[in-house]
Amino acid sequence: MTAYLLRRTGQALLVLWAAFSVSFVLLQLMPGSPFNDEKLTADQIAMMSKKYGLDKPLIVQFFTYVKNLLQGDFGVSYVISKDTSISVLLKNRVPVSFGIGLEAVSFGAVVGLILGILAALKKNSWLDTICTVISVLGVSLPSYVFALVMAYFIGYKAQWLPLLFDGKKFFASSIMPMLALSMFTVATVARFTRTSLLEVLDSDYMLLAESKGITGRPLLVRHALRNALIPIITMVGLQFGFLLGGSIVVEVVFAWPGLGRLVYLSVAARDYPVIQGAVLLIAVLFLTVNLVVDVLYALVDPRIRLS
Repeated sequence: MTAYLLRRTGQALLVLWAAFSVSFVLLQLMPGSPFNDEKLTADQIAMMSKKYGLDKPLIVQFFTYVKNLLQGDFGVSYVISKDTSISVLLKNRVPVSFGIGLEAVSFGAVVGLILGILAALKKNSWLDTICTVISVLGVSLPSYVFALVMAYFIGYKAQWLPLLFDGKKFFASSIMPMLALSMFTVATVARFTRTSLLEVLDSDYMLLAESKGITGRPLLVRHALRNALIPIITMVGLQFGFLLGGSIVVEVVFAWPGLGRLVYLSVAARDYPVIQGAVLLIAVLFLTVNLVVDVLYALVDPRIRLS
């Protein structure tokens, strides 16, 4: 198990280095400049570039950034919050996105698991059809479509929930973003659960368990679900990673002060250090979640540890 963890950690670090290097180079090669204010003269733009080290060769900028990063310095914002530490900006935004992402994945996993189990146990029934329709809609429609529909009908027309983020009504403000983000997870988990559970229920070892007199809940929980959950655990973990980086539009729709909205604002302003810091943080969180999923996968399936 230790060798497996060390190997997976090493692979994660290599992926992180590659993601960091590629994103840094691509950001520097983007057209335009962070200092696009028409009021600034050419001399002032040159002074700003020199102040932040943008006048140096790309390779020098890269290793300077790496050196500062190893010391815990992500740099400062150029535009959206001038000279504010990136660490401060991220520290205020990450818990918000992390919380809403955790809510969405938890809700989506539970609801999707229930729908998938019901669909598998009631195969080819009207309940199976309903679950299938929900899965198709959840996978086909982007999360921002659900966000816009709920914002219009629930937030604007009915006014049941705050249309935009309200710090005084934090929980109420989080319901619509959470539901919008969770729809894809609900659909994906339901579909995977149904397929995996049907495959397990038709397996030889399930027939053997039934022949030994194991029926009802023990058969479903101890034998069927335990084996069916192996691919689902992996998928749910990856969903959480995707939500951390893919909630940009939903956060913009509901004015949610999270990491996604910060990325949107920094891209629009070409605030390179903020983009780089956010990308690096999302990569770290995604790889951490992936590593945790791999560990859970190994715990559930001993064959992974033995290999």
